Amino acid sequence: GMDLAYVCEWEKKPKSNHCPSIPLVCAWSCRNLIAFTTDLRNEEEKDLTHMVHIIDTEHPWDVYSVNSGHTEVITCLEWDQSGSRLLSADADGHIKCWSMTDHLANSWENTVGSVVEGDPVVALSWLHNGVKLALHVEKSGASNFGEKFSRVKFSPSLTLFGGKPMEGWIAVTISGLVTVSLLKPNGQVLTATESLCRLRCRVALADVAFTGGGNIVVATSDGSSTSPVQFYKVCVSVVNEKCKIDTEILPSLFMRCTTDPARKDKYPAITHLKFLARDMSEQVLLCASNQNNSIVECWSLRKEGLPVNNIFQQISPVVGDKQPMILKWRILSATNDLDRVSAVALPKLPISLTNTDLKVANDTKFFPGLGLALAFHDGSVHIVHRLSLQMMAVFYGSSSQRPVDEPTLKRPRTAGPLVHFKAMQLSWTSLALAGVDSHGKLSMLRISPSMGHVLDMNMSLRHLLFLLEYCMVTGYDWWDILLHVQPSMVQNLVEKLHEEYMRQNAALQQVLSTRIVAMKASLCKLSSSTIARVCDYHAKLFLIAISCTLKSLLRPHFLNTPDKSPGDRLTEICSKITDVDIDKVMINLKTEEFVLEMTTLQSLQQLIQWVGDFVLYLLASLPNQGSPVRPGHSFLRDGASLGMFRELMVVIRIWGLLKPSCLPVYTATSDTQDSMSLLFRLLTKLWLCCREENHITEPDDALIDECCLLPSQLLIPNIDWLPINDGIISKLQNKQLVRLQFGKAPGLVGHTVSSQFDAFVRAPGQPKIDHLRRLHLGAYPTEECKSCTRCGCVTMLKSPNKVTAVKQWEQRWIKNCLCGGLWRKMPLSYS
Repeated sequence: GMDLAYVCEWEKKPKSNHCPSIPLVCAWSCRNLIAFTTDLRNEEEKDLTHMVHIIDTEHPWDVYSVNSGHTEVITCLEWDQSGSRLLSADADGHIKCWSMTDHLANSWENTVGSVVEGDPVVALSWLHNGVKLALHVEKSGASNFGEKFSRVKFSPSLTLFGGKPMEGWIAVTISGLVTVSLLKPNGQVLTATESLCRLRCRVALADVAFTGGGNIVVATSDGSSTSPVQFYKVCVSVVNEKCKIDTEILPSLFMRCTTDPARKDKYPAITHLKFLARDMSEQVLLCASNQNNSIVECWSLRKEGLPVNNIFQQISPVVGDKQPMILKWRILSATNDLDRVSAVALPKLPISLTNTDLKVANDTKFFPGLGLALAFHDGSVHIVHRLSLQMMAVFYGSSSQRPVDEPTLKRPRTAGPLVHFKAMQLSWTSLALAGVDSHGKLSMLRISPSMGHVLDMNMSLRHLLFLLEYCMVTGYDWWDILLHVQPSMVQNLVEKLHEEYMRQNAALQQVLSTRIVAMKASLCKLSSSTIARVCDYHAKLFLIAISCTLKSLLRPHFLNTPDKSPGDRLTEICSKITDVDIDKVMINLKTEEFVLEMTTLQSLQQLIQWVGDFVLYLLASLPNQGSPVRPGHSFLRDGASLGMFRELMVVIRIWGLLKPSCLPVYTATSDTQDSMSLLFRLLTKLWLCCREENHITEPDDALIDECCLLPSQLLIPNIDWLPINDGIISKLQNKQLVRLQFGKAPGLVGHTVSSQFDAFVRAPGQPKIDHLRRLHLGAYPTEECKSCTRCGCVTMLKSPNKVTAVKQWEQRWIKNCLCGGLWRKMPLSYS
């Protein structure tokens, strides 16, 4: 069910200066960034520096470590719902909000925060933004995404004027205070602090959850299992520019293990208290422990009828369902004796459990998102069903015992204390689990989509496909799904993903159009037989972006604009007028809509050159089109993309009349040749073969012969296909554990796919290229660059351009790469 994908540890110093924070904490964002803490002991051994480390799961060695500035140990870390901001809180009552600088995943700064002086924070959460999606696993076969993933009516914790959710956070302190901070749009922070109840008492453990009605529920325990677990309703409002907090007591509960005479004093301490999910305030998980053992209980808040005494019944009979109702905590399930629990991780998948009574449909019984993870002091990890607590999968840590049937004598006595996870988090799809142990070492575990049960391959694929669709709809990063994709699955997944996408309505397809291309590219990277298609998908993303940008520069000539934008009209005319002569197509356009400033046209030359080069490359490769392992192959039958190239050639032709130096440069063997009209003619013929998706014809011999002549007429350009990909995912496919070190990039040893990749990646010593601006950076760039965490695309950090049109192009890529990945700053020496 679970296996280790990689471990990443700190370099061993003679006197190790990384000592664990107690408590150690970690958090996993929907963009697959993981944040965790360690403490750094200074040489003098006097004081500790409290560090926060942030890694991207695809490049775990490239760790961003920051001295948090917290003076006491960090007790909580929490990502926001978009995965771009992180909260940290400490044992001195200080809360800090971290955000990316320049949208770089490896550069963070603390801008705002709040404090409850000297009062340790025990629980922390962002306020709820009102966005809630439910996943219906039992409908994974449904055709429309709206049925599989439905928006749930859920109110934000606090709504601004006009229904916009207000951002902010809520925390609970050890002395029983609740503090709320609201982020005003102008950057100011409004903070209020209130006592949870009149009799303030020590809060050793707490957790926060949200209700659909916009309220907040806080659970607290004083740490003793004989005391009740208390629940409070918290309501936040803004009155006269001030934050106001109201609290109300809700029904409490006593753990069952303390009310059972046989176990009364067996587990004196409550060690873990968690709501099953941030938006499931009616289900809570509790763990009570002694020195060596633990017991876990799952409780549910139910509405129950109040039994009414017979005497009252006779006076006024209860009519219909007018029976008085009461909220009451009921135990759903409990485990037997377990080894001592060291950490708990809850699933983040919002699975809608319609059958709450634990009877879960058979094929979904093993769905990863139904399980929560428990880590034990012996180094093992169990995944148990989140309601029934039944075992779903198990991982035996390096030092923990193997299955029990081995005779005790044979078991090697492990030297020293056992290493176990002090902090642990499940990924957003529950297909991966990260654990941090007391040495600050990070372990990445795979959790099989079938939870280790023998489901047929088809079922596992269906689970993976369902989760890919979920990431496509939510915009979450899907790295953790790729962990499970074997080369043999790639073709199948890509086809199925495309089929499912084509079943959606046109509006949704439009929204997801680039995301699905990026998804297919990342899948195709994982098999040597599909590697060439990665190039095509990247080129397609680039083409779509260029097409949108260039068309958006066209301006209607008159103010009383017709219904269609010039860009739309261009598309319409180019598809209607199928002439192979570029000038005959051009005549049908209102050329005055194409008039741009000369400097703008000149500044677009690099992008225009890419279009020109690509068309020439495609046509020249038509004669040996039989080979799908060549980049560009899929374009030769893709009518939509060829149509886009054809429109762009027309636009470029018109701009070339205004400013000849913006045209693509071709190296021709004879100067009589009008290269653009030649290429347009051939491109149009090819486009006519496949413009109707369900009626594709083969190009005729005449066209192929003409394309055979191209290399003798024009110099065929080298296309700079792909950035070098130095990520970890393709090194994990043979299921061998990869050992890594923080701060040290691994050699590309045992890199299965790289040999096929090399053909499409530039040779060392060739000039490096800015993949977005299409500028050469030289063999040893002096400009600071950033690269994409997913596809490796490289671009300069600072813009060399002053021209508005190019700025517009660059703005497109400020937050994310064209594949949707995050940026990371590269060391200058990058190779």
